[in-house]
Amino acid sequence: MELFLKKFLEWIEEDIPYVDVTTRLLDDECYEAILLAKSDGVVAGLNILVKVLERFGFEVKQFLRDGEEFSKGTILAKIRGNVRKLLMLERTLLNILSRLCGIARLTRVAVRKARTVNPKIKIAATRKTTPGMRLLEKYAVEVGGGDTHRFGLSDMILIKDNHLRVLGGVENALKKAKKIKSFSHKIEIEVTSIEDAIRAAELGADIIMLDNMSPREIESVIRELERRGLRRRVIVEASGGINLENIEEYAATGVDIISLGMLTHSVPSCDISLEVVKKCED
Repeated sequence: MELFLKKFLEWIEEDIPYVDVTTRLLDDECYEAILLAKSDGVVAGLNILVKVLERFGFEVKQFLRDGEEFSKGTILAKIRGNVRKLLMLERTLLNILSRLCGIARLTRVAVRKARTVNPKIKIAATRKTTPGMRLLEKYAVEVGGGDTHRFGLSDMILIKDNHLRVLGGVENALKKAKKIKSFSHKIEIEVTSIEDAIRAAELGADIIMLDNMSPREIESVIRELERRGLRRRVIVEASGGINLENIEEYAATGVDIISLGMLTHSVPSCDISLEVVKKCED
């Protein structure tokens, strides 16, 4: 909470480098306002933002909790307090809330579609996040029913295409990874062929990421892993070229995880507004 409050203050400072020249027109009076949904979505981040508003001296009545779905016209919360201060915070507050609710909504749609054909599958985020917003964006993915995947480069060894080019291929990369890894770190490796996927499983990779493969190619990989008795040894992740239109087809291949950069890098924000309603009566 303290970390988020610090970040929020930094974002406010970015928006108000010296003074809010417009709110100088207003008096320090108490007004009531509402957070109003103008599109459908899933609540994410409101629990945190309520705490932040309370730190700024506002009284907040929260009508929905994180994880709950809302439709256009829903009042998410009622805010009561200093109108000058509230309008200074308005845009930063709405930018954060709208984006997080959009991430949670897109994640939930993706999870529901994928689980219609593969009830056990996990839909994961990636590190394609907004700088400074990763913790919040990953939180929104979790609220939407998705998996956060790794939060940063320290979490596990993930060997991707450029690593493989430098290290000279799957075998050498995995041998080196095993020498340096802690017992607490898993090893994931990105592959683009059936041969490399099988070799990675034989060499003890914990997770195999099938990158930009078609559903048919992924099914071939899984069948070959099963034929060789390797399927239970590894987690199989599919990534690249997957969207809401084809996610069911990919989920039906039998992979354990589908990771989607779109959950955070190109998500449409929900439309949420703050509307001042009336002056406080007491």
